[in-house]
Amino acid sequence: MNEEYTIEQDYDPQSRFENIEDLEPEFWKKKKLEQLSKREWELLCDGCGKCCLNKLEIKGKICFTNTYCRFLDTKSCLCKIYSHRFQKVNDCRDIDIHAIREKPRWLPKTCAYLLLDEGKDLPDWHPLITKDASSVHKANVSLQNRILINESEVVDYENYIVKWEDL
Repeated sequence: MNEEYTIEQDYDPQSRFENIEDLEPEFWKKKKLEQLSKREWELLCDGCGKCCLNKLEIKGKICFTNTYCRFLDTKSCLCKIYSHRFQKVNDCRDIDIHAIREKPRWLPKTCAYLLLDEGKDLPDWHPLITKDASSVHKANVSLQNRILINESEVVDYENYIVKWEDL
């Protein structure tokens, strides 16, 4: 299976925020995660790409690596096959309420879902605050401009463990 995939040419990450005025202002402050609509849930994702890093569980702790899923576009930090990722990647995880509360924690500490579930607010760089999909990249909290290795080039993931502050 060495198929090439590309993100839809006309996809603009900023398009997620079109018609945002149709939603309740600051809905994330007024609703529990379980109460969010599908659109609200998707908008909480900041587009950092860090959930697409490969991880190892060592002695009950999740260790992030700088290796990434072969379907992650590291320039945009978007999945190239988002709509059918579960059919193509057998260990791809859905970010749902169970994933957020799973222990040990495998989502990055900057994850909006995790922050809200812990009673914290969204960071000031979050696209829902800035109304700018690229604000996550401008704040240097996405995978853009980091040293990353495609998982197809990796043999021993243990050699790629990273301790980035935002993980």
